[in-house]
Parts: sequence; C-alpha cells; structure tokens
Amino acid sequence: MNPPQDRVESNADRAKPESLRELFVFFSLLALQGFGGIVAFIERGLVVQKKWMTREEFLEDWAVARTMPGPPAINMSIVIGARHFGVIGSIVSVSGMFLVPTGVVLVLAVLYAQFNDQPQVVDALRGMGSVAAGLIIATGLRLLTALRSNVMGVTVCALLAVVSFVLVALLQWRVMYVLLLLGIVACGYAYWCIRTRDRSA
Repeated sequence: MNPPQDRVESNADRAKPESLRELFVFFSLLALQGFGGIVAFIERGLVVQKKWMTREEFLEDWAVARTMPGPPAINMSIVIGARHFGVIGSIVSVSGMFLVPTGVVLVLAVLYAQFNDQPQVVDALRGMGSVAAGLIIATGLRLLTALRSNVMGVTVCALLAVVSFVLVALLQWRVMYVLLLLGIVACGYAYWCIRTRDRSA
C-alpha cells in the first residue's frame, strides 16, 4: 500500500542533517545532557530543535529502539544515522554518543572518587536525580499528544499505558516481559485495526 501523498511530501520537505559533522556534534551534545536518562533530551532535540522527525515518528522509532537489544538511545542514534547517511552515518552517530561523553565521565569519576563523601556532593546528586525524573515524566506527558493519531485509538493506548505502569512499577515485572506480553497484544490489535480500516475504505 502506497503512503499518503501528504506524508510523502512532508518527508521530502523534512529538515535533515546536512553533514556527518552535524550528526556527530548533535549526538555528542545530546549524550552530554543525558543525566538520569536521555529520552527527555533526544525527543526535544530531534523533534523540537532539529525537526528531523515528527513526534509521531519519534514515538514509533523510540518504540522500535526500546525493543531492540542494547541501550535505546544508542539504538536510536543508529537508526537516525543510517536513515540519513547509511552505515557511515550510524558509525558517526554512535561515535558521537561515546567519544566526548566518555572523556567527561572519566574526569567526573576521578572527581567523584575524591569528593563523594562530601555532603554537598551527595545533596547535589540527589537534586539531579529529581530533575532527571521530572524531565522524563514531562517528556512522557508530551508524547501522549502523538497518540491521538494512533490507529488503536486513545482509549486502548491509555489502557496499555496503565497496564504497563502497573506491571512494572507495582508488580515489579521485568521490562522485557512487559514488552513481550503487551507488545504482542498491541501489534496484533493494531494490525487488526489497520486491516479493518483498509477493508472499509
């Protein structure tokens, strides 16, 4: 089935990285901001600042990155790099995620080993944890707006989100099991919704 014409036109006019250098710098700066989780920064960078994708596209790609082996942020950088520059783009994106941040982390690790018993350092880290949690929650709420166009409907998406929260946060299920269980259910129901919509069109 061919994609809608407006989707094709929007993809053709979409902003994209102009060079491998821009890709490397973007992911380097992104990784340096990722205290306590990078999802809050990667969504803002790709959707709001760079406009390399829409919020709906980010949600779809992030879901794929979450189900692949390895850290989701790394998987996402591979997807974005390959989409625009092929294999070389993936290598450059991953390099950006690792090279500069690794040097910074090594310096911070040395400093932390020397000053980790200081009350000011402990309080500062606790404060950073609260900020990181707030950023992740805010990003999750912002991504909810993308579900309005989801083929399954807002009600089903909300139900899946609630069930996921209960299984992970309250019942302490492993995320992998939740992804397998609810992911299969969601994929099956979405496929049924698409087939039903196509038959009625």
